[in-house]
Amino acid sequence: MLKKAMTELILAVLMVISGSALCSGVEAAVLSVPILKVRQLAQSNRRSAVTLLSIREKINRPIGTLVIVNNIFNIVGSIVVAQIAENTLGDRFLGIVSGILTFLIIIFGEIIPKTIGERNAIKIALLASVPLTFLTVVFIPLVWIVEKAIAPFTKGAKQPITNEAEIQLMATLGHQEGAIEDDELEMLLRVFRLNDAIARDLMTPRTALTYLSGNQSLEEAKQQIIDSQHTRIIIAGDSIDEAIGVALKAELLAALVEGKGDRIIAAFAREVRFVPETVQADILLKTFQASREHLAVVVDEYGLTVGVITLEDVLEVLTGEIVDETDRNIDLQEVARRRLKRLTE
Repeated sequence: MLKKAMTELILAVLMVISGSALCSGVEAAVLSVPILKVRQLAQSNRRSAVTLLSIREKINRPIGTLVIVNNIFNIVGSIVVAQIAENTLGDRFLGIVSGILTFLIIIFGEIIPKTIGERNAIKIALLASVPLTFLTVVFIPLVWIVEKAIAPFTKGAKQPITNEAEIQLMATLGHQEGAIEDDELEMLLRVFRLNDAIARDLMTPRTALTYLSGNQSLEEAKQQIIDSQHTRIIIAGDSIDEAIGVALKAELLAALVEGKGDRIIAAFAREVRFVPETVQADILLKTFQASREHLAVVVDEYGLTVGVITLEDVLEVLTGEIVDETDRNIDLQEVARRRLKRLTE
């Protein structure tokens, strides 16, 4: 009789610890899998992965279910174990059995399962996703009551899945672990700089600009056209602040060759876009793509010209300095700074 009772006691303890361990391990696994990883897995259309994605996107009820089931095992199971222990060993050993059970639950029902769940998160979460969904449906009345009870304490805006700083950190860690090459990391980090840079940071400042007066004839400006290192030349009135358009150097030279030197330069001016100096580089890139333009005049809050920005300037945020065989000065912004320094000395 005693042997049978002891067997029942041991089985009850094992059942409590096993149930607690299962709930704890699954909870740790489900919470440990990053939502981005789950979305990547769900693209395979595997049932377990798609189910796991639905769980992660609405995590409150599945986790609530696991907590309820875990507490049922711990509380109800402890009561059953205590009852069996009292009937088998008497009141004298009830405290010892309760202490041993609590210790076993902490070690084998909580710490070890959660550690295993965290270390094998993807595998365990995929295996448990379908059963957990079924269990959530079964316990929906209890979960609903719990949700209503905790609703006043869980209000607030949902936090974003990730942010720029986290993505940059992940890219850096991936590079350190060898998953991302040097050039790939540099390109990824440059993409984020595109949003931070504004036209004022990237433009060629007015002190380094050359322009042609629209009132001049082609013949009068012939040498200036030939000497210009730009493929697109600003056409203005009496000053650079009166920009009226932009002309292609190739078209001006072609007109000279064709004997049209008596025509005024304004006749060759194309419409030019004006942008504020605070416009972000990523917006500029979209603007250039949509308009199929390569150049814009940058103006300040008073409408005065402060520089010129090109598609190449914006792309250099992503690629680094772009220099071709016609460039005499690699960095016109640096040239402008030196020129300004000389003028102020």
